[in-house]
Amino acid sequence: MIPKKALFLKRGYSFRHPSPIEVSRLNQRLKYPYEFIGEILITQDQIEERVSEIGAQITNDYQNSEKLMLLGLLRGSVMLMTDLMRSIRRPMTMDFMLVSSYAGSESTGFVRIDSDHKSSIAGWDVIIVDDIVDTGVTLHTIKKLLQDRNPRSLKICSLLDKTARHKVDLSIDYCGFEIPDYFVVGYGLDIDEKGRNLPYIASVDLEKYHQLYG
Repeated sequence: MIPKKALFLKRGYSFRHPSPIEVSRLNQRLKYPYEFIGEILITQDQIEERVSEIGAQITNDYQNSEKLMLLGLLRGSVMLMTDLMRSIRRPMTMDFMLVSSYAGSESTGFVRIDSDHKSSIAGWDVIIVDDIVDTGVTLHTIKKLLQDRNPRSLKICSLLDKTARHKVDLSIDYCGFEIPDYFVVGYGLDIDEKGRNLPYIASVDLEKYHQLYG
């Protein structure tokens, strides 16, 4: 059960939990809501505001960069990548890597690269973009791999961070929100490919999910 007064941190300060009216309005936006959704944790408006802030920060940090690349980790980063790009006010490019480390609701601890990036990153200022940092193993592994490919600089941007789950020492340069140890879906995040299309971040009622899908 998620505490009603839980605070989800936007780097540097906290914000209020969505009101029942806001949650009701959000549910009405989707014609086919998922039955396993526990509670909406971060609203669509809160995500849009925070992504815009990160985009402005990146614009400022890389104002003198001639080669800026966002490197998204598929599939969860798709929504963040598209919204973040629109908030960056300077020339840039993008590429993707398809990686996986989850089976259902659990991180396997094994990182599999199904498709590598296509463009060379040598000499580029690269920002790895991911949906969530859980144990940190995936990003830690990918960062070590990319560092050997000689980028000019290499930073990490993640929408969500579960600090309580970290198993490795990992610095996140651009973080949207710190969240408690809940399994979440929405805004690109999924459970067995379900829930990605939700416009907000919501917890999963795992007991109900397993009742529905085994």
